[in-house]
Amino acid sequence: MSQAAAILADQALLTALQQLMHQAGQAIMQVYTQADFGIEQKQDSSPVTKADLAAHHVLVDGLRLLTPELAIVSEEDAASLTVPSQHSCYWLIDPLDGTKEFIQRNGQFTVNLALIENHRPSLGFVSTPVDQSLYWGGKGLNAYRALDKQTVAIKTRDDNTSPTLVVASKSHLNKDTTNFISKLGDTELVQAGSSLKFLRIAEGKAHIYPRLAPTCEWDTAAAQAILEGAGGAVLQTNGKPMVYGKADILNPYFIAYHHHPSQKKLSC
Repeated sequence: MSQAAAILADQALLTALQQLMHQAGQAIMQVYTQADFGIEQKQDSSPVTKADLAAHHVLVDGLRLLTPELAIVSEEDAASLTVPSQHSCYWLIDPLDGTKEFIQRNGQFTVNLALIENHRPSLGFVSTPVDQSLYWGGKGLNAYRALDKQTVAIKTRDDNTSPTLVVASKSHLNKDTTNFISKLGDTELVQAGSSLKFLRIAEGKAHIYPRLAPTCEWDTAAAQAILEGAGGAVLQTNGKPMVYGKADILNPYFIAYHHHPSQKKLSC
């Protein structure tokens, strides 16, 4: 049994992980109501806030108690970046995915927690702090959404009807992305930020998400696992699977689909 399957089979552990995700979201929302987010610039010039750090500490402290045998890699802990090459199974965290969206107060941000096994995301949890939704799932393990104490299974679309519903954000509509979208024919743009782009496909609200711009592994792992559990796929533009645990933590350009496409090379 995989580690992901074992976690889902352990109801007490699964419930504790779900509660941990909600606690991280609550820590973020406590900052969200404040006038001062404590915004600073990291070495890569990206912003970090008090909310990023608060959620980081909630998740790391909780995971160390719940699964002390598993290593943890978090965006907000640069010292942990050597961990992936040393472990075949570990937690990968983005405590606040969509920091820019958080700063803009548009609600389009998430908490991401992924279990990486053998360089693949086998289980993912994504919470949306504003409405307190929680998503989880993994390839071969199905995918779910919980809101207001109601849990439902989610599935990708089973149609290829026109227009093609393309998930993107205006801030990432670069030349490569617009060229790719133009080749899809009749399209309609579905706006979403952070990991919500993957979740729109997982819930059957979109067909495809081209990401032809830089991302890091913690940006994608959790939502990729959920999308794959819902019936979708995430592939590099050459049709190969995404690989996690690379030394630089950077993703290649990729496409997220509502179903697994043919393995031919995708032109972008």
